[in-house]
Amino acid sequence: MRRTNKKNKISKIISNHIYENLKSYIIVTIILLIGIVLGVIYINNINQDLANEIKEYINNFVNTLKDNYTIDKVELMKNTIISNSILVVTMWFVGSTVIGIPIVLGIIAYRGFCIGYTISAALITLGSPGGIIFSISSMLLQNLLFIPAILALGVSGIKLYKSIMKDKRRENIKIEIIRHTLFSIFMLIILLVASVIETYLSTELIIMTINFI
Repeated sequence: MRRTNKKNKISKIISNHIYENLKSYIIVTIILLIGIVLGVIYINNINQDLANEIKEYINNFVNTLKDNYTIDKVELMKNTIISNSILVVTMWFVGSTVIGIPIVLGIIAYRGFCIGYTISAALITLGSPGGIIFSISSMLLQNLLFIPAILALGVSGIKLYKSIMKDKRRENIKIEIIRHTLFSIFMLIILLVASVIETYLSTELIIMTINFI
């Protein structure tokens, strides 16, 4: 019963947060989708030389995995933790400034661009079944946490901006920055979990499915 009550409280807090900031969530989601579409458009309009380089890179990666190549999980974990930590710190910092919101939205658009770029490159290189399997096995699990986390970080920055514009008293600004900081720390923890998932679950999943690609 206690666990059920805790889950209900957490889900209620999350649903209330989304409802209260629904417009902001719609905005950042649209920005992410625009980034994804731009990534797809870009990869489908690159010159042949660059397309061949991308295909060669992906094919080499797939072939090395098929040859029982061992992924250095320690190195991968370190790189993903550093990358995600830099991302959160950057979004926290620029989101804490009045002029930083366009940068936050730009970061979200860029992450969407990377997603669209990667999926399209996999589909072009490996074809419909192989590209889909590759994209799902290598990207899906960690992005179930990663995407909501960066969207929430963007919304937190927008919320801070609105609060400062609404009430410019120093005390209010301090309180809102503290809230934004605590929220960012929580999102960092979620992204660290995403790093673990990417390192240990996604790598195993892609190894398991590599022969179907």
